[in-house]
Amino acid sequence: MTAGTPADTGIPRDAEGGYIDGNALAGPLAELFAVDLTAATSQCAHCSNTGPVAVLHVYRQAPGLVARCQQCGQVMLRLVRTPETVWLDMSGITVLSIPVGAD
Repeated sequence: MTAGTPADTGIPRDAEGGYIDGNALAGPLAELFAVDLTAATSQCAHCSNTGPVAVLHVYRQAPGLVARCQQCGQVMLRLVRTPETVWLDMSGITVLSIPVGAD
């Protein structure tokens, strides 16, 4: 284990504010989707702030990952994984715009 990462992941320890950035969602979401969702633009259902998923504030103190709006702090996404199932709650996201490239 290095000073900056937990032993079992390559994800940095939580920042001073208790969260890490939305890039921590890249691996878990890649297991579910064929595109990189951290590059997607999300809109907060509470304050309508828009921005890339990569800048959401992700907390790991809960069972799973909780991503909050960087503007108002409301929960936008929750992801919990067990050996058999993944639960993904995106009820805090009004719109998710996913870049897929040109045809």
